[in-house]
Amino acid sequence: MTENEPRLRLEAVGVSKSYGAVKALDDVQFQLRAGEVMALLGENGAGKSTIVKVISGLVSPDAGEISIDGEVTDIHSSAKAQQAGIAVVQQEYSSVPTMTVAENLVLGKADSGVFWPRRRLAREARELLELVGLGQLDPGTLVGDLSVAEMQLLEIARVLARDARIVIFDEPTAALSDAEIVRVLDVVRNLASRGISVIYVTHRLPEVFAIADRVTIFRNGRSLPAVATTELDVDTVITMMLGRELTAMYPPKAQRFGDGRLEVRGLRVGGIRDEVDLTVRRGEILGLTGQLGSGVDVLMQSLAGIRPVLGGQVLVDGAPVSLHSRLAGIGAGIAFCSDDRKKDGIFADLSIQRNLSSPWLPSVTRGGFVSGRGERRRAAEIADQFALDVNRLRANVGILSGGNQQKVALGKWVGTEPKVLLVEEPTRGVDVGARSEIYRKLRELCAEGMSVIVSSSDTAEVFGLADTIGTFYHGRLTAMRPAADWTEEQVVREVMHREAAA
Repeated sequence: MTENEPRLRLEAVGVSKSYGAVKALDDVQFQLRAGEVMALLGENGAGKSTIVKVISGLVSPDAGEISIDGEVTDIHSSAKAQQAGIAVVQQEYSSVPTMTVAENLVLGKADSGVFWPRRRLAREARELLELVGLGQLDPGTLVGDLSVAEMQLLEIARVLARDARIVIFDEPTAALSDAEIVRVLDVVRNLASRGISVIYVTHRLPEVFAIADRVTIFRNGRSLPAVATTELDVDTVITMMLGRELTAMYPPKAQRFGDGRLEVRGLRVGGIRDEVDLTVRRGEILGLTGQLGSGVDVLMQSLAGIRPVLGGQVLVDGAPVSLHSRLAGIGAGIAFCSDDRKKDGIFADLSIQRNLSSPWLPSVTRGGFVSGRGERRRAAEIADQFALDVNRLRANVGILSGGNQQKVALGKWVGTEPKVLLVEEPTRGVDVGARSEIYRKLRELCAEGMSVIVSSSDTAEVFGLADTIGTFYHGRLTAMRPAADWTEEQVVREVMHREAAA
């Protein structure tokens, strides 16, 4: 450390952790300076989550030590981590929805068990809310009435209430729109300017270059030396993460399409202001994008039979279909992969095999008995298609990386052999290597004649993957045209409701 360099706030030396024969961390060396934003990157399973758990006291390492402000510190529990000034902003919100904002802000504080006068509670709440850009929010508001972005910012405010010196952000923007992401990044910059050290875990590389001072990359359980963000570009980061060059993130787009597979005529749905008309051809990927609340999710869920259709017509291969339920959608050949993996994408406590077979289990059931051999054979075929280890079919899905969980969530619906596959946020929380594999598989399915509709808040993803792009804003389908007729800037402008560039 040079004379002008900020002092070390946290240092991990020789940290290792194994789970059986799997070495999750292997002699990790990691440093974090005071007031620094350190991006933590790597493929799923590279060791990022484990080092975060070690630093936050959720996992004890097998070897190595951690120092905070120059003193070796034993962080063997989350309580010890909190005492050491370490706090984590998780993807999943920990606030209590039936309590007020102010009440949630004192939860977990050392003196939260004492009586807090209402005025003091409101005063301290307002000070914390101001720091995270929620100064206009009434501290008496129930958390259950907040927007997704407000809940994320509240999680950050709760961390500040504990006087944290080190804040770990674990995919804090995964469920946010572009505009809401800007608010979170502004808060991160503000924390760093106040001398708080930040570890920022994300799969979104634009965020890294927007706020991080340095980048530490994990690969196969080992840490690479930290590099200043100014010395990196996207291609270099990806190559360092993978240990190889990723020649093409997105596969080549289709040159020809078949007849119309899915036709939507004058569709009326609650939550969408205008009638929707669209056609998706055989072999085509239609990409839909918009900010949260734009109506994209409403349309996708309506086509899946989850939301009621108020009027209009939906045809599959020219035949009208009734989408009065999810089962009706599946029966019509429409499969739906939700954006919420943990809630309704996978069964974390069940095996990979049972997850993959769950939608089509009746096809291998006779007289109430499941044919184990038939289930294994079909599940193995799907696993192989998605580059999943066929020798681990009996392993629980919950232990898999996010990328492999997403492959399972997709694979189980592909196993129903649908005519139309609806996929929400196909690569949310997925590393770049697994993203490329998922994109390739979607393109292969189209080459076999399937039609795919992808909805994503990641405009770069839609622009790179889709053959046709549709944009939503404020409950309306505002534009739809071939991807070749768009620029990425135009897509962004359209979903932000600015005049599209000529």
